[in-house]
Amino acid sequence: MSRIVVTGGAGFLPSHTIDLLIQRGDEVVALDNEVTGTWDNLAQHRENGRVTCVTYDVSEPFDVDGRVDAVMHMASPASPADYMRLPIETLKVGSYGTHNALDLAHRKGSRFILASTSEVYGDPFVHPQPESYWGNVNPNGPRSMYDEAKRYAEATTMAYRRTLGIDTRIVRTFNTYGERMRPDDGRVVSNFITQALRHEPLTVYGDGSQTRSFCYVADQAAGYLAVLDSDYGDPVNIGNDAEFTMLELADLVIAMTDSRSPIQHFDLPADDPLQRKPDLIVARTHIGWAPSVTLENGLERTITYFRSLI
Repeated sequence: MSRIVVTGGAGFLPSHTIDLLIQRGDEVVALDNEVTGTWDNLAQHRENGRVTCVTYDVSEPFDVDGRVDAVMHMASPASPADYMRLPIETLKVGSYGTHNALDLAHRKGSRFILASTSEVYGDPFVHPQPESYWGNVNPNGPRSMYDEAKRYAEATTMAYRRTLGIDTRIVRTFNTYGERMRPDDGRVVSNFITQALRHEPLTVYGDGSQTRSFCYVADQAAGYLAVLDSDYGDPVNIGNDAEFTMLELADLVIAMTDSRSPIQHFDLPADDPLQRKPDLIVARTHIGWAPSVTLENGLERTITYFRSLI
């Protein structure tokens, strides 16, 4: 049994990652300030005592008593609606929070894993995006608080690795969806499902030809554990390499929900990437991981979950 510290543990993806840690027998200490997450996501584990939940902002220095085998730094607003509402907080958790989590790993002699993002590639000129691509990011644009916070977090992680010898991992997370997303999350899958279930117009930005590659949350969480357990220290893309346009996603959600929703087009937001697809060669060859859930199967589970909320 390992003892794992997970920052941002009350969040959507971190809580699913904690599910898998608990299933395999690990003990978890979760820290979260509940700005975008909720401890309800971990209610079953709190009740059986398998997870210790600590309400705390990891942008401030913190410590954890006892043995720590790994620190998973997953704290951050992750949807555009959240990080644009909380730009300073996003920058702080990507900078101060990363330093504080790395300092804990250094003190404890533990492995460290950073939850980074495909947003480090910006609006890419290379497609699909391999880990070797440096990206095309606007450093002072409307999305820069998230993109640059994660790029800084990666640089910080590698500096601690090279200078202090910390055993680090970096996961670049691609678009993730599934149960426990909030209806007001602001990401395209939750937006489309919520609008479709309410028979409201689906909001498509631009002409809808821009693409994303959607990874079901159980696959994404399993990818995190595969990276955590591996000996590979360079950044790794974890996502699904099946690529869809926004119009294809909208049509699929409308069909799967039997919705009467029309599609309504709006201007494309500034710096919104026109295409996004992970190159998964590293994940497949060095980590031994690949996604297994199709978009249709993942959407079916996610729609069922949203029906229970709406």
